[in-house]
Amino acid sequence: MDKLDAALRFGSEALNLRARRQELLAANIANADTPGYKARDIDFRHTLEQVVAQQGRHGGGLGLATTSARHLGGSARALPDTALLYRVPVQSSIDGNTVDMNVERVDFADNAVRYEAGLTTLGARIKTLLSAVQQ
Repeated sequence: MDKLDAALRFGSEALNLRARRQELLAANIANADTPGYKARDIDFRHTLEQVVAQQGRHGGGLGLATTSARHLGGSARALPDTALLYRVPVQSSIDGNTVDMNVERVDFADNAVRYEAGLTTLGARIKTLLSAVQQ
């Protein structure tokens, strides 16, 4: 079972990071008119490299941040605060908002396409593993 989990973990972690990035980009778009809002994003490649390195050391990906020993573990993934970056605005605004709608829309669409590609790749991987098990 560990080998099956290891075979699918990279794709799963990549999808989790893509989903988290989509949430961040959606929040940026939703707050485009909020004075003082600072747009956030992650460096997907760097964060995924950290997750893969962490898997090698601890055998798992990003886990839930817990503040009590009584908290249950879960499948949701939390990003470390160091992974969240502030966007540097191309042109500053009077109200201090750093959301550039053109950049956010492009990144949102690009991330959505890459998420779909990741789903397709992971689905193909699962079909391949199922085929191997059935024969």
